[in-house]
Amino acid sequence: QVHVVESGGGLVQAGGSLRLSCTASGSIASIDDMSWYRQAPGQERELVAMLTSGNRVKYEDSAKGRFTVSRDNAEKTVYLQMENLKPDDTAVYYCNVANYGPTGLLQDDYWGQGAQVTVSS
Repeated sequence: QVHVVESGGGLVQAGGSLRLSCTASGSIASIDDMSWYRQAPGQERELVAMLTSGNRVKYEDSAKGRFTVSRDNAEKTVYLQMENLKPDDTAVYYCNVANYGPTGLLQDDYWGQGAQVTVSS
């Protein structure tokens, strides 16, 4: 089994900060991309930040400049440091861990259970 667990969510006032953590464990052989997604009530899931094994990063436009994604490969952990949070950031944040095969195609990906982030005005 592969387990992906997020932590660090909570309630914060606008302008505050939170740090999310996501750790993969179990039988996963290797990790390529580690990403954060979020889904607000009534909204589609969207990519917030992605960090590849080659340390290339992609941010959702509203997150750029406020959020920072990083990873610790030895610990199979990805972090999302969120600064200057806004009410629109309120969502359930999900961690995704992806593994690609030798041809570059996705072989496996795993999702965490989600962490609630609520930003009050």
